[in-house]
Amino acid sequence: MQSESKKKLPPHETLSKLQSLAQLSETERTSLISRLTPKQLIDLNWDWRFWARPEQLAPVGDWRIWLILAGRGFGKTRTGAEYVRECVNSGQARRIALVGRTAADVRDVMVTGPSGILNCYPPDQRPLYEPSKRRITFHTGAVAICYSSEKPAQLRGPQHDLCWADEAAAWSYPYETWDQLMFGLRLGQAPRCVVTTTPRPIQLIKDLVCSKTTQVTRGSTFANRDNLAPAFLEQILDKYAGTSLGMQEIHAQLLEQVPGALWTRAIIDDHRVHQPPRDIKRIVVAVDPAVSHSATSDETGIVVAALGADGDFYVIEDASMRASVDNWARAVVTRYQLHKADRIVAESNQGGDLVDRILRQVDDSVSVKLIHASKGKYVRAEPVASRYEQGRVHHIGIHPELEDQLCSYSPEFSSGSPDRLDALVYAITELDSRIKKVPIVSIDTGANLKTENWNV
Repeated sequence: MQSESKKKLPPHETLSKLQSLAQLSETERTSLISRLTPKQLIDLNWDWRFWARPEQLAPVGDWRIWLILAGRGFGKTRTGAEYVRECVNSGQARRIALVGRTAADVRDVMVTGPSGILNCYPPDQRPLYEPSKRRITFHTGAVAICYSSEKPAQLRGPQHDLCWADEAAAWSYPYETWDQLMFGLRLGQAPRCVVTTTPRPIQLIKDLVCSKTTQVTRGSTFANRDNLAPAFLEQILDKYAGTSLGMQEIHAQLLEQVPGALWTRAIIDDHRVHQPPRDIKRIVVAVDPAVSHSATSDETGIVVAALGADGDFYVIEDASMRASVDNWARAVVTRYQLHKADRIVAESNQGGDLVDRILRQVDDSVSVKLIHASKGKYVRAEPVASRYEQGRVHHIGIHPELEDQLCSYSPEFSSGSPDRLDALVYAITELDSRIKKVPIVSIDTGANLKTENWNV
């Protein structure tokens, strides 16, 4: 006869006692798990309410929006995917909208990613995903449709009883997308939306935080430290500890304005546009190159900007990346060709003429200007920031990482190496004939290369 401690738990006792991993001591956990049958162990592996931290479970009460503002690595994606799964399995959700920043983000993160919907289901219940139809069909018959913030009009017309909105603070067209999403959230008795996002103080997020129908969950990166690689934690602490971006990206604080910063979000928002003007005089691709590549290397800042016939400046794309020299060089030339730019402007402080040679290995016909910036970042940035204050610089759509860097950089409260900011400054400076550029050294080694030492 088995002792009491060795008796297997019946299914109903398992469900009642194994409520949450976080609620059990190590001894209780070991004792209870040792008494499970093989079938119960398999079921437990897929029981989100057992494995989830309390803040990863939906709040009780009458709410319409569950807003999860959390740092990188918190487990936002898994939380959103598991909430969808819970609502589908309970029959609460039959028509679901999945909305991400881009179609690729929806596919690679929300649907097929390691913490995405497909990987939250046991094999015998795994949903059918049809990428060409942007559709997921669940074992209950419920259907989810994938949408991108780049195409808000896709949401015009469809109706839903549940939606999962991921990284809403980084959406291309946040207000238009959100409005269309809410118009369609009208099926069932209590349609709901879960929003999982790293906090950025755009107006949409601030409005949601203040709404009476929103339940807000906040959490830092360190809430999930047991499931994160030690090297990742060491890296982000080394780079972002004590910075404004660290407060936002790690501790999930909704920052408004950094003292001494040259840019404000209000100025950027006030002059944001959705389309470039019809008449473009010039387009440049500016590069602040990183000469090494590792997990802790600086990013290569890559920003595409245009000068309109109206005399204003338009930020078209932020394509910055952490990549090998060959990969960022190919990315720069690709943007040069795609946008039909007339020049690549690249800083040569670290790489010298090597930057030009690398770019020409990709395409020998590109027009390159190498610059050696001789003054500090803040001084170089001031004339460009003044163009923003005059309402003469327009961001086409939203460029979240670039805008974070602009609004968080100041000499007193630096946020590390502002590679995106530097690339932006070089682009606007090249396009703006009124910004003083003193060519202390000017070397023309061919029709397509000009090197200047900018005293700006």
